[in-house]
Amino acid sequence: MTRTVFCQKHQKELEGLSAAPFPGPKGEAIFNNVSAQAWDEWTQHQTRLINEKHLNMMDLKARKYLTEQRDKFLSGDDFDKAEGYVPE
Repeated sequence: MTRTVFCQKHQKELEGLSAAPFPGPKGEAIFNNVSAQAWDEWTQHQTRLINEKHLNMMDLKARKYLTEQRDKFLSGDDFDKAEGYVPE
């Protein structure tokens, strides 16, 4: 039986993640409130942001930026788009 959560992004019951995406309270909050679908959408968007904005993940400011964007994306707030990205 799959675990379901009420997804804060899609505002409906969807299949949940199989494990927290990272340790700590934020990882647990995502595990309990974000669907596997929304997390997959975020990881794809995160990759676009990293590539299009040429983010260096060794840079603390870049990691902070992605954390802010992740929180906005998953909560349904306005988030930055990757300039130059054209969906297939």
